[in-house]
Amino acid sequence: MSTIAQISLAEYERMAEAGVFEGRRLEYVRGEIREMSPKGDRHEDMVDWLDDWSHESVRGKPVRVRVQNSIRLSGLGTLPEPDLAWVVRRNYARGKPTEKDVYLIIEVAETSLDYDLGEKAELYAEAGIGDYWVVDLIARQIIVHRDPVQRRYQNVQSVSGHEEIRPLAFPDVVLQSD
Repeated sequence: MSTIAQISLAEYERMAEAGVFEGRRLEYVRGEIREMSPKGDRHEDMVDWLDDWSHESVRGKPVRVRVQNSIRLSGLGTLPEPDLAWVVRRNYARGKPTEKDVYLIIEVAETSLDYDLGEKAELYAEAGIGDYWVVDLIARQIIVHRDPVQRRYQNVQSVSGHEEIRPLAFPDVVLQSD
């Protein structure tokens, strides 16, 4: 991932609305426009699978599943684009969901594992995202981050094999890691 430029969040949003970045995989992080790693077939397939699982799991619940769409981390001047975000179900046509709207964020990592477990985890923890999962395609595990304090998660555990995990906001929903 490389930095393209540093501009204000308002400038970035105006440029994005005007289509300046059309067709590029970008994230806006603390004033920097960053090029995202290209997605491989395994990454895309896992995102599709998690999207299907998510929609089946939240049917009838007050959740909107967003796939590779930005969320606003208000105090951080940051617009990450997580692979999946479970957010409060409402209309976001007049503004992106913020950290207060987020139930769960899931990132899928093959080439981006260091970033997702490092800087991105710090951003989500600092924003107060209480449930952050990283699907590590190489090690075939899910790293679950919970209990954010400042820029760190106090509870980080790896789940693999046939272990189950449940989103904090919806403990009746189950994902088996295998």
